[in-house]
Amino acid sequence: MPMLVAVGLMLNSFSEPAQNASLRGNTYSHHDTILVQKAQVSKKNKIKLYPNASHEVLFFSAAGEEGKVYQLFLFDLDGKLVKQVNIRNRQTTVLNRIAKGSYLFEVFSDDERIENGQVIVK
Repeated sequence: MPMLVAVGLMLNSFSEPAQNASLRGNTYSHHDTILVQKAQVSKKNKIKLYPNASHEVLFFSAAGEEGKVYQLFLFDLDGKLVKQVNIRNRQTTVLNRIAKGSYLFEVFSDDERIENGQVIVK
């Protein structure tokens, strides 16, 4: 019988953060960590994908040829498109509300893949 009580307490302690997350309106705590690993890097374009200091959001910026438009696609590991963002040359945008997990990203301009890699939110 004490074993059942201990298991019940363990289940409640594991489910509590998920409940708190839903009560906070799907905001993410400052204890998250965002890691970006690039697999392909452009030599002609300067693409930046980086977290803010508290790892709450992810910034996406691009610098290259004047007039270019850059598209960032963020996919979950099942291949489902999670976020898509378009920016112009020398602009920066913020991606927020990224759930914990592993993602693949690709950056395109003029239908050419410029960079790709992985984003991990812990």
